[in-house]
Amino acid sequence: MPPVEKNRMQRRDFLKISAITGASAALDACGSPDHQLIRFIPEEDLIPGVATWKPSVCTVCPAGCGLLVRVMEGDAEVVRNGQLGLMQMGLAKKLEGNPAHPINQGKLCPRGQAGLQVTYHPDRIRTPLMRSGARGSGEFKAISWDEAMKRLMAQLSSLHSGNSHGRLVFLTSSLRGQRKNIAVTFTGAFKNSQYVEFAFFDERVVRTANAASFRHDAPPTVDLSQANYIISFGANFLGTWNSPVAQSLGYGQMRQGRPGTRGKFVQFEPRISQTGANADEWFACAPGAEGLLALGIAHVLIADKLRPASSAGAAGELVEGWSGGLAEYAPEKIEAQTGVKAETITRIAHEAAAHAPAVALIGDAAAAHTNSLFNTVATNALNALLGSAGKPGGIQFGSVWNSGSGKSGVQESSGAAAVQALAAQLESDPSSVGALLIYGANPVFATPAAWRVRQSLEKAPLIASFGSFIDETSILADLILPDHSSLESWIEDTPDSGSVRTVVSVAPPAMLPLHDTRPMPDVLLDLAHELGGNLATALPWKTYDDAIQADFAALYKEKGSKDAKAADDFWSNAQQQGGWWGPEEPAAANEPGGKSTAVPVKYAPAQFDGNPGEFPFYFMPFPSQMLYDGSLAGLPWMQEAPDPMSTAMWGTWVELNPSTANKLGIKQADLVEITSQHGTLRAPTMITPGIAPDVIAMPIGQGHESFTRYASNRGANPISILAPISVAGTGALAWAATRVKISRVGEGSVILFGASLREESPDLKHR
Repeated sequence: MPPVEKNRMQRRDFLKISAITGASAALDACGSPDHQLIRFIPEEDLIPGVATWKPSVCTVCPAGCGLLVRVMEGDAEVVRNGQLGLMQMGLAKKLEGNPAHPINQGKLCPRGQAGLQVTYHPDRIRTPLMRSGARGSGEFKAISWDEAMKRLMAQLSSLHSGNSHGRLVFLTSSLRGQRKNIAVTFTGAFKNSQYVEFAFFDERVVRTANAASFRHDAPPTVDLSQANYIISFGANFLGTWNSPVAQSLGYGQMRQGRPGTRGKFVQFEPRISQTGANADEWFACAPGAEGLLALGIAHVLIADKLRPASSAGAAGELVEGWSGGLAEYAPEKIEAQTGVKAETITRIAHEAAAHAPAVALIGDAAAAHTNSLFNTVATNALNALLGSAGKPGGIQFGSVWNSGSGKSGVQESSGAAAVQALAAQLESDPSSVGALLIYGANPVFATPAAWRVRQSLEKAPLIASFGSFIDETSILADLILPDHSSLESWIEDTPDSGSVRTVVSVAPPAMLPLHDTRPMPDVLLDLAHELGGNLATALPWKTYDDAIQADFAALYKEKGSKDAKAADDFWSNAQQQGGWWGPEEPAAANEPGGKSTAVPVKYAPAQFDGNPGEFPFYFMPFPSQMLYDGSLAGLPWMQEAPDPMSTAMWGTWVELNPSTANKLGIKQADLVEITSQHGTLRAPTMITPGIAPDVIAMPIGQGHESFTRYASNRGANPISILAPISVAGTGALAWAATRVKISRVGEGSVILFGASLREESPDLKHR
């Protein structure tokens, strides 16, 4: 049977995985306990054949879209009190966008649709596990929650007493709302303990630049619906960057929703993205030169008296040389460095000035070079000069509701540098960490191999994971206390972009939990009450939903509501609607003429790891449209969905320009070897003119060593060969700052499971 047939799974098959095959396979992996299949008494009243739509929140990416979950009665495999059986219950059958939600307004991307598979996944952890073999062997045995909590309590109680404060580390993905508040507060009760947030695509550079330029530590909300001209420096805003559903809605309105008016879109990037393929004009820009381009456009606007330099206010003052008119960035002076012709830069500046409102965006690889803080600050200054900062048709910032501070006594850090520091700490002094808690983060997969994160974590005395799957990081755990899926749990979110309105999403569980799992916040609250003292005082709530309700009581007290006469009504209305959102009142960006307190930034060329003579190509990993940062690789719908640019499925590939391929004797789908100073990987080629000749690109997402039956040992992980260097001034990983070399090692016979890498290419031309 061809691999494509072997690995494909129809939607109906996934949702009705057989009780014996699916459940026993997952339980066997946890030590082969002897479970007898029984039928449990239903735990809720159901009406057969009648669907109910319940609100929820999408959690597969940081955008925070609102959901409606179609729930119907059905039979499900469940685990109750350690026993496997069948039960009739309300089951989530379909996810759709919530029309009332301000961010996605009823729309939902393919990744959001596939979030359903997290709940029903056959490899989902169904009960607490304890390591039974060597660390990293993947050998676990199922235990009860009582035993799991007892073992974790024994370690934490010893850390919380005496002179052992400061030895707890809580490593999480990027969290928001009361989920983060509880985690930070819990960690803070262990004085001087560390709370570390990590996500590969964390927008840390954009946040840092926006805080300096506009006093808003947040990614922007882009009002594309009223824009007439878009200049994008690498931001894949229709695919994976920032809030893609909200941005796609705005882009559609800009292009087709205003009779007689159709905005123009220009994209600069070294490798054509899904968004770039939609542009009116696409230009290959030299990696790391995006800030030069932004200031080249700004120079034309100032020199040709299209905009006064002073109109950029504090955002302009952040760029060294701004008040002098940016003469050093004249188009003819930067043409060779950017790879974009001087007349093109001049023309685009004049077009943008003539078609206000115009907006400039920067993201993805353009914000992942060593000099990307400068690039982003320069783009912010261009926005301010165009008059689009804080205005309709430009970039705006909403007011974000912040739950309780929870920061007392905690060392809070985020980003790649924080994980690197933790790895170095464990490497040099393992005893400095008494217990490591992990939730949602997979740094072993998502950090350069040169940081030795796996080797460092192996030295931790105790690792407890709240993961739902065995991945490269949780496989190192001593205890796994599996979380509910988002459809089984109370959920709250406070997205900081996608809408200028203050948005606080909330939803009760859409369905009962399938297995013997518990929400991570509830586990922390139970531990806090058991430990007592300052922990119990700091976390007074009995359950996670109590904490959310208390947060909404505070929200009601501050914001009020015309539709609710009391806090109880406010809380009830929010649950029914899927959250609360304020009026459409964007927060003001820095006013023109304001003074900046930040130090001006000066251009410095991007630095790349590797000698150009030995490593002649820029290596550009990029977020996968379906797998994102690799966290969705375990979902078969995402593996089977064709990539919109290559049509590839179930695998990975390397993109290179036809002229480059011809010089190297590489043909379509040949197996090639990519080597940096830090490692080597192999993958088939996709030859496309939509990439600069000196760039080699590769999607992130595949290459997992351990992450469900659908993702393990499939493809290659480009993160593993990245250089361990940071973006200056931010601590973010400069994941676009690595040089590589390439060599052909095999014939062109590779087919990515149904999507042949065809010889013909899209009709794209460099301009």
